[in-house]
Amino acid sequence: MTGSTHLSTWVSNEAKQRFATAAARQSLSESALLKRLVEQMLASAEVDDVAGPIAPPDPRTARLTVRLVPEDRALLRERATARSMPAATYVSVLVRSHLRRLAPLPDRELSCLQASIRELAAVGRNLNTMARLLQQDARQALPGMQEVLAMLRICEALRDHVRALVKANLTSWDIGHAEQSH
Repeated sequence: MTGSTHLSTWVSNEAKQRFATAAARQSLSESALLKRLVEQMLASAEVDDVAGPIAPPDPRTARLTVRLVPEDRALLRERATARSMPAATYVSVLVRSHLRRLAPLPDRELSCLQASIRELAAVGRNLNTMARLLQQDARQALPGMQEVLAMLRICEALRDHVRALVKANLTSWDIGHAEQSH
């Protein structure tokens, strides 16, 4: 049949059995009965009911089914849980990041980075205060070498922490934390 397409639906086992019985009573196949019912419905419907504009589908409702072996499902659940994400969201973010070459930061990791930025800002404010004091009045009690070195160590530790966090994030999206080399 040219210009034809397939129409199908899911129904309960009971509805399927009743429909099969109804088709048999009319000496029709289930497919022929379904076709007849659809054609009758369309013939009796008003033109506006059938020919009205159809809204474009919402892309967020698009579904994709993926079959995973049990071991991969377990790894998926583990990695999604480690990032406090539902498994479906994790897969969606992972696919999007791969397709668009992004390195996503989950909320928890982003919060850690934001906390680090706040700490760096506080250290910066302290350094600015010291610089102003040095310029204004050399007689004021200024921080000594130990205090300056302590702030430097804090900055370096914070830098190393942020660097390690970003590296771990990038690595985890590439290979995951539970994989072992084969």
